[in-house]
Amino acid sequence: MNNKNETQQSGYDPEAEGAEMAFSGKMSYGDYLGLETILSSQAPLSDAPDELLFIIQHQTSELWMKLMLHELEGARTAIAEDHMPEAMKLLARVSRIMEQLNSAWDVLRTMTPSDYTQFRDSLGLSSGFQSLQYRLIEYALGNRNLAMIRPHEHVPENVDLLHQELAKPSLYQVVLSFAQRQGLDVPDHVIADPSDKPHGEVPEIMDLWQKVYRDPAQYWALYEVGEKLVDLEDYFRRWRFNHVTTVERVIGFKRGTGGTGGVTYLKRMLEVELFPELWHVRTEL
Repeated sequence: MNNKNETQQSGYDPEAEGAEMAFSGKMSYGDYLGLETILSSQAPLSDAPDELLFIIQHQTSELWMKLMLHELEGARTAIAEDHMPEAMKLLARVSRIMEQLNSAWDVLRTMTPSDYTQFRDSLGLSSGFQSLQYRLIEYALGNRNLAMIRPHEHVPENVDLLHQELAKPSLYQVVLSFAQRQGLDVPDHVIADPSDKPHGEVPEIMDLWQKVYRDPAQYWALYEVGEKLVDLEDYFRRWRFNHVTTVERVIGFKRGTGGTGGVTYLKRMLEVELFPELWHVRTEL
C-alpha cells in the first residue's frame, strides 16, 4: 500500500514503460515539424495584443491552403487517370480543409473594431487578396481572372507559378474530360485547352448533368464527383460569406488595406459560381 502511495505521489514516469526521454542527436517532435522555425515566424509590428491573433490566423490559413493545393493537384491527376475512388477521397479532404478555414473566422471574429484599429496601420498595403496560394486555388478551381496576376508582379517567381497553373486544365475541365471519356457529349472547345477565364454556363454541359442526375446508377462516378464538387463549392461560398461578415463586423465599410472596396469588393465575390451547371441543374430536375 505504501509503495502504491509513493508511486502516485512521485508522479507518472513514461520512461518506466519504455518512452524515450533523451533526444540529444535524435529526431524529436519539434525537429520533425520544424517548430523552431514555425513558432518564431510571428513578428508583430505593434504592441497591440490582438496583432498576434491576426498574424496566426492568417499564417495557419496559408498552411491549410498549402495542403489544399496539394490535394487538389492529386485529385486532378487521379481524375485524369480515371482513378475515381482516389479522387473522391481527395476531394472530400479538400472540403474538410475548407471547413477548417471556415472555423478560423470564428476565432478572428472575437477581435473587436477597437482591437483592430490599434495595429491596422502597421499592415501597410498588405491584404488577403494578395495571397498567392488563394489565387492558385481559385485558378485551380476555374475562377481564372487574369487581372489578379498583377498584385504578384513584384515577385517574378510567383507570376511563373500562376502561369504554370493557367497552363493546366482546371479541376472542372478535368471532370468534364472524364465525362467525355464516359461517352457523354462535351463540346471540344470546353476542354481542348486550359481555360484562361472563369467558366460560364454551357447548354451542352447542363444537358450532361441532367442526364447524370436523372440516372445516377448508370453514371455513378460522375454523379459522385458532381456532388463532391458541389460540396467543395458550398464550403467555398461559406468561406467567402464568413470573410465578408468578419470584415464588416470589424471595419464596417472602410476601404481594405490593399485599396479594395473592402466589404463591397468581397460581396461581389459572393456572386462567383465555380461550377454553374451543377447548381442550376437542380432547377431542371
